[in-house]
Amino acid sequence: MLATRREFLATASALTLSAASYNRAADKPNEKVRVAIMGLRTRGKQLAPPFAATPGVEITHLIDPDPSMVKPVLDVLKNPASPPATGTDVRKVLDDKSVTALVVSAPDYWHALATVWAAERGKHVYVEKPVSHNLIEGRRMVDAARKYKVVVQAGTQRRSQTSVIAAREYVQAGKLGKVAFARAWIAGNRPNIGHAKPEPAPKGVDYDLWLGPASGEFTKNRFHYQWHWFWDLGTGELGNNGIHGLDVARNVLGVDTPVKVSCAGGKYYYDDDQQTPDTQIATFDFPTGPGSAGSTIVWEHRVWEKKGQGPEGQGYGVSIHGDKGTMLFDGDAWTVRGGDGTSEKPKGDMVGAHVRNFIESIRGDAKPNAEIEIGHKSTLLCHLGNIAYRTGKTLRFDAKTETTDSPEANKLLGREYRKGFELPAV
Repeated sequence: MLATRREFLATASALTLSAASYNRAADKPNEKVRVAIMGLRTRGKQLAPPFAATPGVEITHLIDPDPSMVKPVLDVLKNPASPPATGTDVRKVLDDKSVTALVVSAPDYWHALATVWAAERGKHVYVEKPVSHNLIEGRRMVDAARKYKVVVQAGTQRRSQTSVIAAREYVQAGKLGKVAFARAWIAGNRPNIGHAKPEPAPKGVDYDLWLGPASGEFTKNRFHYQWHWFWDLGTGELGNNGIHGLDVARNVLGVDTPVKVSCAGGKYYYDDDQQTPDTQIATFDFPTGPGSAGSTIVWEHRVWEKKGQGPEGQGYGVSIHGDKGTMLFDGDAWTVRGGDGTSEKPKGDMVGAHVRNFIESIRGDAKPNAEIEIGHKSTLLCHLGNIAYRTGKTLRFDAKTETTDSPEANKLLGREYRKGFELPAV
């Protein structure tokens, strides 16, 4: 099927904003887009080079509550002649009227708060995946983008990958026939993180700012990267990597939001501090699918499995199943089996293309490939899958109210915030 009416309206809204509201940058095409990057340890360090390499962009600020994260970013930028300013508090940077845009590559629980703060101040935002820590936050981010008329791009860079775009066109043209099933997975050998006791935060780290809206004593297992595996900080493997496979499947199938979600799994392999499941299967039923009355998308992960032992012998993959053949992704390349044998390999640097698309959208020359409404709808699959797992319930989802039929599940749609770090109303 083609894009749903709701996605069409979201796209139309983004186009309207591009034409009318983003003209603050478009009116001054020769001015540099001045970018601040928040969260430097992993993704911020990876995003800094493509932003720096984009014509008309200047990285002006590097922000992290752990100052030791700054030098590695300067190193990958090859020690620029005019080094960016550095700091620990994003609020001070957002008050700088010369800053055009914020890159949010901090942990999940910071994504919504930083995005809404930036939007309130008229800053455009490139926010990493998953776009939010919970479902209510995602909708608040969409509302903020609309109210404050800013570009918010989700960091699901496969929306800018040539091979994924070609896959969508192929399936939407009916070449795979009736498509009623898709599957995405990751299988990899993550380490056991063991058990850790509370201790003082490392010297120089502003742990209060690092926590932001969250809370809790410092332990090494709740700090850099390992925060992914704690419910109050991260979204588990489903939010960490599931978002990529689910977004590809949702994009290629052209489906909107699910009507039913179920989940099974558990922490079956590791004996350590992780709260999120190391083995998980989530199932999402959609009311429509390409050429059919409905479709199911399945996500599965086993983060203890040895390399090469995952489905199709792949550590990460997506398969799209139609009655004329099966499209199998190996990384971002794909081949059709049992059909016409069409294959496609990715071209170019998808991260660089995604960043350029964001900058072009700020200037009014394009619309975002992963506009925040799109990012929110893919991310909510991760949230619903995790909620179904945590409650042990099969959930019916109402797309209009963005709630479920379970009062117990609905309590997990949001979170409590520490004083001073509350998510603003929009």
